[in-house]
Amino acid sequence: MSISNRLANHFALAAVATAAVAATSNAAVVYSGVINFACAVDIDGCYINVQTNLLSNGPGSGVPGWDVNPYSSGGGMNFFNSTGGGQMRYPGVTAGPAGNLALGTSIGSTGSFNTSTTGVVFGAAAGNWQYSAENVIGFRFVAAAGTTHYGWMRFLMGAAGSSGTSMTRTVVDYGYESTAATSIVAGAGAVPAPGALALLGLAGLATRRRRA
Repeated sequence: MSISNRLANHFALAAVATAAVAATSNAAVVYSGVINFACAVDIDGCYINVQTNLLSNGPGSGVPGWDVNPYSSGGGMNFFNSTGGGQMRYPGVTAGPAGNLALGTSIGSTGSFNTSTTGVVFGAAAGNWQYSAENVIGFRFVAAAGTTHYGWMRFLMGAAGSSGTSMTRTVVDYGYESTAATSIVAGAGAVPAPGALALLGLAGLATRRRRA
């Protein structure tokens, strides 16, 4: 990949993240911060209560009121759902498991949500999950107050594995909309990585030099 293409990719990511920060002030987005929690590779996986920011590897009794449960004892990725919960499919898809969403994708009541335990699909097609890469899901959950909310969650998947392997599944971060029944965009609330901001500044300086 050329330097110009790498710069373009960094600019695009920084722009999405900056827009997400702006959205935080307009919509009540709650951001977890960077967590980097390693999920157990077993039938329990990890349980996550997004309101209390409590994450723990199974059993689920260790996380009262849990909202999201990624798990798998093999080389894939499944989700078990709490009552009223689910993961959003890729836009335009109405059947199958959680999609891998692009940053900026709208997550809300108009999306199609998977509520079964079907494993996600890995591959090159749009919306498929990727090994050795970050993947983003959209999800819905029922808050302690009994209201439905929408959020996003980012996972860093390890290299391709198989049953009995220790392929890593790391919860990087997540965000959710604290206002009930209100949509959110994937990545909202997250701040740009320091490296991306520095690169953006250097690129701006280079542009000014070329114009001088």
